[in-house]
Amino acid sequence: MTNTPRLDAQMAFLNEACKLKQVDRQSALQDLSRPENSAEHSWHVALYALVMDIPELRDHTDRLKAIKMILLHDLVEIDAGDHPIHLDHDADAVAQAEAAAATRLFGLLPEDQAAEMRALWDEFEAGKTASARGAKRMDHVQPMLQAAAPAAPLPDHVQVVEDNLASGRAKNLHKDWPEMFAHVRAALDGTHAPNGDLAKRIAFLNDCDRLKPVYRATYIAGGSRFENSAEHSWHLALYALILAEHAPHAINVDRVITMLLLHDLVEIDAGDHPIFGDYDASAKEAEELEAARRIFGLLPDAQGAEMLAIWQEFEANETPDAVFAKSLDRFQAPNQNLASNGGSWPKYNVTYDVFREKVGGKIAYGAPSLLDWIAPRVKAFLDVMPR
Repeated sequence: MTNTPRLDAQMAFLNEACKLKQVDRQSALQDLSRPENSAEHSWHVALYALVMDIPELRDHTDRLKAIKMILLHDLVEIDAGDHPIHLDHDADAVAQAEAAAATRLFGLLPEDQAAEMRALWDEFEAGKTASARGAKRMDHVQPMLQAAAPAAPLPDHVQVVEDNLASGRAKNLHKDWPEMFAHVRAALDGTHAPNGDLAKRIAFLNDCDRLKPVYRATYIAGGSRFENSAEHSWHLALYALILAEHAPHAINVDRVITMLLLHDLVEIDAGDHPIFGDYDASAKEAEELEAARRIFGLLPDAQGAEMLAIWQEFEANETPDAVFAKSLDRFQAPNQNLASNGGSWPKYNVTYDVFREKVGGKIAYGAPSLLDWIAPRVKAFLDVMPR
């Protein structure tokens, strides 16, 4: 295999990041079927930052920086665990554990990227810049709406929100963001929430929660369970942040991240279609377009049209940003299969020739160096995989 220490280091970090999918939080999915994990939480919070209109994020640069912070902010929980706000803990000890985790995790990256990502994480933790304050506000609001959204919210989760509003980190929400406070209060009280653009954005974000129970054919690293499409979208956005330099043409990495945060939302209605599966491609495309129009149609008109256009650009696979995003979408799954004793490959009897036909060409189209890196690893595995 070619000696590629920089890409080896980047992939070591991205493969380690997959462990965040196994860190459960105190919050539950809105259908109350299971606990939410920190990877899908990070994806959902990034969507909040993408669509919410707050003063801290009205500057486009601050918004995009906040999204990057959110992609990274909970990675330390791989080592340090999640610490629910309603449970007693030693804040200094947690801060020390998280700082040590950040040092280890970001230290897996090449030195320049390690410094860049650590600086973003440190800026988020300090919470002093506009982008960091905006990111933290999204991280604080998402769990409250998450808890209040079910038709019959869990009483203990409601109590956590009430305490948070009364004396916790959201105690000033009624002053800092009165419109959001009114929406949270209405959800908790079971009363009619105010109408307007914020209501539309919340409806969209609540609908997005339904991507978390959509499971893919790919396993998470280690093979303990199937990956869901929300945590997959978070992982892909992180891939874009780390691997942007491997695009063969100039790209806008922030636009690629946005595409990947949005790209699988249509699966809420249309479901996942495994690349090695058998399905009618034309029917799938029509079903996904209908889903996209419904889901993005929940947003305020101009914003919904903008998001739909980004999704359609990704699907068309013609611009440099879309081509690279599509290649990352194909590149991530085989890495997880390799880390899961083949993952879905045995089920579909995948050979190396099939991999090259169905996956390899799509990776090479937008990221040839990534195919060069993974192809010999896939071949070495598939050539000896029992059939």
